[in-house]
Amino acid sequence: MARTVAAFKVDHFQFLGPDGKLLDNQHVPSLARDFERLRELYKLMVLTRTFDKKAIALQRTGKLGTYASSLGHEAAHVAIGAAMQDEDCFAPMYREYGAQFYRGVKMSEVLMYWGGDERGNDFSQPKHDFAWCVPIATQCLHAAGAAMAFKLKKEPRVAVSVVGDGGSSKGDFLEAINAASAWKLPLVLVVVNNQWAISVPRSKQNTAATLAQKGIAGGLPSIQVDGNDLIACLWAMDKAVKAARDGKGAFVIEMMTYRLSDHTTADDARRYRPKEEVDEAWEKEPLLRLRKYLISQDAWDDGQEEELTNECVEFVQQAADEYLDLVANDPQPVTAMFDYMFAELPHDLAEQRAYSEKYPEDGGHH
Repeated sequence: MARTVAAFKVDHFQFLGPDGKLLDNQHVPSLARDFERLRELYKLMVLTRTFDKKAIALQRTGKLGTYASSLGHEAAHVAIGAAMQDEDCFAPMYREYGAQFYRGVKMSEVLMYWGGDERGNDFSQPKHDFAWCVPIATQCLHAAGAAMAFKLKKEPRVAVSVVGDGGSSKGDFLEAINAASAWKLPLVLVVVNNQWAISVPRSKQNTAATLAQKGIAGGLPSIQVDGNDLIACLWAMDKAVKAARDGKGAFVIEMMTYRLSDHTTADDARRYRPKEEVDEAWEKEPLLRLRKYLISQDAWDDGQEEELTNECVEFVQQAADEYLDLVANDPQPVTAMFDYMFAELPHDLAEQRAYSEKYPEDGGHH
C-alpha cells in the first residue's frame, strides 16, 4: 500500500508582461501603482546599464581587467538592493552592481576591483556587506553565517545572497539551505537564473522543472518569479525579507532572466549561443518592459528618457575619471596582492612577498 506523505509545488509570479502591460489589473501589488518609486528604480536600472557599457569599453581599451557584465539582470539586482535595509547584510557574487549601487557602493570602487585594486573591496558603505566573491556559491555560506550571528544576537537583521543557475548546483548553496532550514535563519537566497553557466545551458545543468525546488527539498518556502519584471522581483524580495526579519526563517527565490552579454569579457558567447535565442531574449528584457509600462501610465516620457540618458552618461564618466585618476596617481604596489587575505602571511607567501618587495619588476616570480 502506498500513501502520499508529502506533496510540493512551485508557484511562478509575473505581473508585468514583455509588452509593458499588467497581466491582471485586479491582482497586482500596490507597488505597481507607486509610480514615484518605480521611476526611481527605473533610473537606477538605466544607470546600471550605462555603467556596464562603460566598464566594458574600459576593458576593451586596456584600462580595466576582466569584467563581468550585468546586462539583462538589472531588474533582479535592483530589486534585491531595494528590498533590503541599511543594517541588513549582502553577500554578492560578482555582477550584482544594481543592488550594490542602491546600497551605497561607489562605481569607482567597482572599477577599482575589476582593475585589480583590492581597495575596491573596501566599500564606502555599507561596511558590513561582504566583498565580491568569485569562487562559485561560497558567498551563500558567508550569508548563512551572518544570519546565524544575527539570530544569536537577537538582531532584527537579514542576510541576503545571490547565486547563478550554475552555482545552485554547488554544495555550498545546498549547505546554506540546510543550515538555514535547520536553524531557522533570517536568510534570503536568490537564484538569478540567466540560463547559462558560462557555456553550459540550463538544460544540461539540471533536468528539474525549476531550481526553486532545491529550496523546497531543504525545507524552505520557495518561489519562482519573472526576473525581467521589476514589480515581481521586488514584491517577492519584500515578502521574503519581511518574513526573515519577523523570525519566520529563510526563503529561496528563483528569478528567471537571461544573460544578454558574454559571461565575462574573457568569454565569447557567440561560440555557443544561437543568435535567435539572444534576439528573443532582447524582446523580454527588463528596461524596455518597465519603460513601456511607465509611459503607458503617463509616468514617463521621451523627454525624461533623454534627460536621464545624458545624466547617466555624465555620472558614469565622472566615476571612470575618478578610477583612472587613482590608477595614474596612486597605484597599488605589486606587494598588495599579499596584503588583504591573511592577518599573518603563511611562510611561503611571506617569502614571495619579500621577493616582490625587493624585485617588483618580476611580480614575485623567480
